This record gives sequence, C-alpha cells and structure tokens, in this order.
Amino acid sequence: MIPVYPETKVALKGKKGLVVGIANDQSIAWGCARAFRALGAELAVTYLNDRAKKHVEPLAQALEAPIFMPLDVMVEGQTEQVFGRITKEWGQLDFLLHSIAFSPKEALHGRVVDVGREGFLKTMEVSCWSFLRMAHLAEPLMKNGGTMFTMTYYGSQMVVENYNIMGVAKAALESAVRYAAAELGPKGIRVHAISPGPLATRAASGIPEFDELMDKAQSKAPARSLVSIDDVGNATAFLALDGAKLMTGGVLYIDGGYHIID
Repeated sequence: MIPVYPETKVALKGKKGLVVGIANDQSIAWGCARAFRALGAELAVTYLNDRAKKHVEPLAQALEAPIFMPLDVMVEGQTEQVFGRITKEWGQLDFLLHSIAFSPKEALHGRVVDVGREGFLKTMEVSCWSFLRMAHLAEPLMKNGGTMFTMTYYGSQMVVENYNIMGVAKAALESAVRYAAAELGPKGIRVHAISPGPLATRAASGIPEFDELMDKAQSKAPARSLVSIDDVGNATAFLALDGAKLMTGGVLYIDGGYHIID
C-alpha cells in the first residue's frame, strides 16, 4: 500500500516548539523558525536581553508566537522560567531548537592550549551544557515523543583555522547529542546536531578571517554554493516530521558537501 502523507503545509499542525537563538533576521534560528511555522507549528521564542529584544520582537510577531521571553543561559533561573511558562500554558513540547554558542574573545582568539579556566568553562557552559540543561527540562514535556536540535560546525571534527576553542566545545556538544539520543530514544525523543556550512551570522562575525572561510567553502564544496538560513531551516524542519522518526543521534551536514572534501 502506498503511504498517504499529510499536506506539507500542515505537517506540524498541533505541534509546539521552543526556538532559542534568534538574534536577528540573519540568524540560523530564524530560518528554522520560519520553516517550522510554515509547516503549521506553534512556537515559543526567546531573546537574549533587552538590547536584543527590539530586533527579535518583530520576528516573534511575524511567527505569531504566543510565548516570547528573555533567555540568557548565564542568568540563574531564566531557563527554568521559560520551561515553567511552557509547562503552564502548553503542558507539552514537541520540539526544541538550541541555536546558541558563546566564547569570550580572549578565549576564542587564542590558542586552545592557552585558554584560561574561566574562558573554557564559560564557552562550555553556553555552547554545550545549556543544551543538556534544556534537554533535561524538555524531556517531561515530550510526553508523546519529540525532537531536540542543536547547532554544530565542521570545526568539531577537523581543525579549522581560527575556530579554536569553539571547535572543542562543538565536539563536546556532538558527543552530548549521541548520549542524549541513546538515553531519550526509548521515550520516542530524537536528538540531532545540525551542521551548516559557513553562514554570515552575528555569531560568525566573532571568528577572525571568516570571509576567507566562506570563500573557501564556496569554491571547494561539491555544490559550489554557500548555504542559506532557509536551507538549514527546511532540512531541520524535516527532521521534526513523523517521517523522520527513526533518525536520531547523528550530525546532519547542510554544507553543499563541503565536509567530504579534503
């Protein structure tokens, strides 16, 4: 029998998701949020602080997000407040998108072997541990299964010039995805690391010589093309569909094939 799939535009109708990491309309998280919403999902959206709010609020309004809250994972209790409101207003969560990373300039711009303890811990807390904390809080809300996403990069597997300590953090993040997938899989919860090619985002602006990295990716990738936030969003949204229910624990590269080239 040929399977019958729901209409694409309502494939996520009735699903509720939390999107963390929209900074502006160039953010990967924004591309993902648009894709989720286009498929019918209802979204909760967070913003980093008051300075970021003016950039994110119009986007949240465009998404018709009923929940819009501040979330700085370095501020004690804010993560719990977001999940507390989701619990109170929705009582469920079907997917979680974690699209945040941070490293202090003095840690990111130096050699890995020179990184101080404080810089290392702050990099790991925001870029890796915060995902595990959100996974812990999301688990009881995913009563009928669900999907968790986080963003990584090729520099987790190979030494990428100037990526430095963030590569170490992303390697830890990818390992966390595998362990979380194994632990949560029996509950029908899938966990994915999404690895886009170089994108001109606010976060990328902190990496020295990033323009050269983008030029190299475009010239060497088999597709000879740079990835867009919509490319990332569409592929990520696919993994939230029931049709991807047996996919979990891996890294999805959305980079035009760049990761296979020496």
